[in-house]
Amino acid sequence: MTAQDDRRHMAAALALGARGQGRCWPNPAVGCVIVRDGRVIGRARTADGGRPHAEMRALAMAGPAARGATAYVTLEPCAHHGATPPCAESLVAAGIARVVIAAADPDPRVAGRGVAILRAAGIAVMEGVLADRAERDLAGFLSRTTRGRPAVTLKLAASLDGRIATATGESRWITGPEARRAVHAMRARHDAVMVGAGTARADDPMLDVRGLGIDRQPVRVVLSRHLDLPGGGRLGHSARDLPLWLCHGPTAAADLRTAWQGRGAILVPCEVEGGQLDPASVLAALGARGLTAVFCEGGGALAASLICAGLVDRLVTFQAGLAIGAEGTPALAAMGLGRLAEAPRFVLEEVRPLGPDTLATWRPAGT
Repeated sequence: MTAQDDRRHMAAALALGARGQGRCWPNPAVGCVIVRDGRVIGRARTADGGRPHAEMRALAMAGPAARGATAYVTLEPCAHHGATPPCAESLVAAGIARVVIAAADPDPRVAGRGVAILRAAGIAVMEGVLADRAERDLAGFLSRTTRGRPAVTLKLAASLDGRIATATGESRWITGPEARRAVHAMRARHDAVMVGAGTARADDPMLDVRGLGIDRQPVRVVLSRHLDLPGGGRLGHSARDLPLWLCHGPTAAADLRTAWQGRGAILVPCEVEGGQLDPASVLAALGARGLTAVFCEGGGALAASLICAGLVDRLVTFQAGLAIGAEGTPALAAMGLGRLAEAPRFVLEEVRPLGPDTLATWRPAGT
């Protein structure tokens, strides 16, 4: 195999793994391609729900032909016993001759042990092929493993002057149908969609994925310190059909807790800081429950708190070609900044037209 072959087959494994984003938590969305004599004999991604792992599914497809083959895996094969044997041991048992790995696994149960098992069995191992792309695709899993919280993508959709609604509260639709479809695709690639209580009350949203024909919906997360959400809204009516997690503070009334649990919601207790739910506590609680990637859609207060706390890993902005004026609702609530030097800064990664709107992707400066 040449270096070009290795990159080509790893790119195929990464494309497979990406198909599992939003569908595999708490496990990572891994891709695996098995190649023998230049021909792909097995290919798979981690199954929905996280089991079986990509390597096990690809080996099952390859069968006896896996002996002497090369396996391309986007994350270091696991080395710990769980519901299934370790993937590293399964690769050894199948007679794989060479394993090419994109990203290392920082999970203490793996962290080099998978590679050690392979090399101890005489398997040639190459690491770091397309590592940057793999780490980007696996950012949620890596964040939860190393920081104890899911990776956060914050979405802001606003007018040219940064407004998300008129003075009367009208907000549908600032952006066009192409942007809205893109948002649904982004929701589908995350484990959860998160909003604040103000957005839930004002918009009565479903927070689901529509129009894409998917069969697995993200968890819907709402931050409500007092659980004072309208039970008769669409979230309440659908809580038994689509997962709904409500993050609340310690003073939420017992009758409201009982009522929401009765509707089918999962309650997530969180800490309060400065009179509001502490965003770091919220994300830690979500990570402890297995979420790896969260797509936050506001509103302004929640968005501002996440940015101020340095908890936004990717910022996605949709800018519409209209102006609303100062009386409109701003995309971000007050952040208490007195000097430009205090303002959180982001670095532009991509910008492109999307129908009548503009889509831009940003990352925090210094990352």
